[in-house]
Amino acid sequence: MTYHRNMYDSHMHTTLCKHARGPLSAYAEQAERVGLRGITITCHSPMPDGWNPAARMTLEQFPQYLDMVAELRDQFAGRVDVRLGMESDYFPGMESWLDDLHSRADFSTILGSVHPQTDEYQAMYLKGSTRLEYEKSYFENLADAAESGLFDCLSHPDIVKIVHPKQYQVAEHMYTIRHTLDRIARAGTAMELNTSGLNKPYPEMNPGTEILEEMALRGIPVVLGSDSHDAHRVGADFDKALAKLQDAGYQRVSFFIDREPRELEISEVVLAELQPRLV
Repeated sequence: MTYHRNMYDSHMHTTLCKHARGPLSAYAEQAERVGLRGITITCHSPMPDGWNPAARMTLEQFPQYLDMVAELRDQFAGRVDVRLGMESDYFPGMESWLDDLHSRADFSTILGSVHPQTDEYQAMYLKGSTRLEYEKSYFENLADAAESGLFDCLSHPDIVKIVHPKQYQVAEHMYTIRHTLDRIARAGTAMELNTSGLNKPYPEMNPGTEILEEMALRGIPVVLGSDSHDAHRVGADFDKALAKLQDAGYQRVSFFIDREPRELEISEVVLAELQPRLV
């Protein structure tokens, strides 16, 4: 599968997060192979006081991360547009930490994530709570993240479904989800359609169809991300994601350049896939 020459994959990782694999150059090579215009590297942000240390770079490694992305950008100049991003964890009380971190570099995209599978999140929200209360807290924190103004896009919304995949039912939360999406729409924050969900314990993209349709009703912009932790997944399943967006009522897909939103007509992207690529 090849893509429209202006398409970006806006979510991928480096080995600094401790659970991604392979050289960063392989990610750019894969982007070039599938015809993407660009990629945004969005490794997991440092967090204070050893918060969830097994899945992110340390603050001391942050300069190394900036150098890695800068070197990749120079290496692929004129071939793939490599952008600096960050996937920053939203957790109540850490807003000032993230605000300071985001000011330390010229980011192109800042993804905001709520990770309910972490020990720290579960210690605060799962202990003494029912499953439904815990899942509700996730959606409420997602809206809080949007309203913080710290993020351009909320990544893998509804990832809470992987914590209890056999019990999760989106219908149990639609009242909360609609209220959450109202708040996100008012905040003007984009949301991601993350294709990596197809390979998770609850095997569908994040978010699922019901939430995506509610997002479309509110005009919330959608950014595509593969959430690649391995180079072969760069741009993976974007054809399915574009079709899913169209089915939900979307006409455009978004991405960010220098923290500013850009849009492509989905019909043009799909049409480009069907045309022979000129060399």
